[in-house]
Amino acid sequence: MVRQIIVTLGDQLSPDNPALRAADPSQDIVFMAEVGGEATYVRHHPQKITLILSAMRHFAQELRENGWTVHYTTLDDPENHQSLGAEIIKIAAQHKCTKITLTEPSEWRVIDDMIALPLDVTLLPDDRFFASHGVFETWAEGRKALRMEYFYREMRKSTGYLMEDGKPTGGQWNYDHDNRKAAPKDVTHPGPIPFTPDQITRDVIALVQARFDTHFGTLQHFEYAVTRADALRALDHFIAHALPRFGDYQDAMLRDNRYLYHSVLSPYINIGLLSPKEVCDAAEQAFKDGHAPINAVEGFIRQILGWREFMRGIYFLKGSDYVQSNYLGHDRPLPDVYWGGDSKMLCMTKAVEQTRETAYAHHIQRLMVTGNYALLTGVDPHQVHEWYLGVYADAFEWVEAPNTIGMSQFADGGVVGSKPYVSSGAYINRMSDYCKSCAYKVTAKKGADACPFNLLYWHFLMRHRDRFANNPRMAQMYRTWDRMDPDHRATVLADADAYLEAEVPRADH
Repeated sequence: MVRQIIVTLGDQLSPDNPALRAADPSQDIVFMAEVGGEATYVRHHPQKITLILSAMRHFAQELRENGWTVHYTTLDDPENHQSLGAEIIKIAAQHKCTKITLTEPSEWRVIDDMIALPLDVTLLPDDRFFASHGVFETWAEGRKALRMEYFYREMRKSTGYLMEDGKPTGGQWNYDHDNRKAAPKDVTHPGPIPFTPDQITRDVIALVQARFDTHFGTLQHFEYAVTRADALRALDHFIAHALPRFGDYQDAMLRDNRYLYHSVLSPYINIGLLSPKEVCDAAEQAFKDGHAPINAVEGFIRQILGWREFMRGIYFLKGSDYVQSNYLGHDRPLPDVYWGGDSKMLCMTKAVEQTRETAYAHHIQRLMVTGNYALLTGVDPHQVHEWYLGVYADAFEWVEAPNTIGMSQFADGGVVGSKPYVSSGAYINRMSDYCKSCAYKVTAKKGADACPFNLLYWHFLMRHRDRFANNPRMAQMYRTWDRMDPDHRATVLADADAYLEAEVPRADH
């Protein structure tokens, strides 16, 4: 007689999964299911689907080797209902067991589905994070503004990372000023380890190609790790070869180098193959050993201990309606360039190209290229959200939505950021080599040859002047605009209007 069924989701592939820790292999069974609904509620990238399904199959195999009874439903099982809830009900009926236990899902959508099951469902807190919901709620209570920097400092204090006698190592909380170097002429790091698909993964690739061939993205070069052992190899490789220079060039972009010194570990952390603690431990140890400088290690740990935890806190604090936020009232449809359509903007073309081919782009490409473009052109933030959620291997709503709705699109009205992340082409020119080969001229301020970012930046500020003119971090830009020649200002806005009409028309055009 089965005591309970332990449901394990595709982003809970951790040996320390709380539901597994609380279970008894001699009495309980683990249930895992590949369902079409999870691949299509947004049209996920084929590499993302492959990563999760292959990692699930490998994890199930490891569980069996460790003595667990695992009931596993594959995507192509003819009896598969292609719905997680329906599959759970089916397996419960087969085993005449009504008690279902699982670690709390990471998305409101799945939480609601699990709670609605006509079964005895127990959701255990997901303690694979540094901060529980309660910790974040306590920190947020009574604050006029929720800012990651202050939350991050509290996390540093509570965890002890890069702390000495209650003070930050090196005397500073962050080293941002050291981490904004322009793109290097030469990158000595070859990039993350490429992993050759084994038979399990090759089977999944064939299945995904057959089922999801209409989804945006290619499977020609699938090279992600799909086991914990290989994810640990990827971590070791990053620490040894890339971390020392990660800080210097973490914001840089190169047209012919997709990774620079980035780790590409977030997919493995987010599906559970690596724990955030062991990743931060490894980075801190590299500093203690003299292998990596403080600016690199602090910058890397901040992405995990700061931003990752802060995003989760915001997502659960604000509730399921957060993803519908549209503070700026933007309503243009997502342009074709996001799906690989033609564009003369080289930065957009390269960012989307590597997204299509690898399901990856680093944070500045997402924020200051594709995100900046969507915000400046006034794209519906929910469409932007669904694009990011679908196309990136590390994108799960709990971390993606606050980054997109809040940080990137300012659709939450300032919950995450104190100002919109918008820029002209000058920033991209400073941080990349894109502009040197672009059809547009980044130095041109108006006219048909002008970088669209230069035109759209001022157009955005003028569209939303009532909202941002008194923002302390933006007031100077409005003063700069007001000092410009009136004829120049009129031309810039007219050129921006012409660009929008041609490249990002409204749905009713």
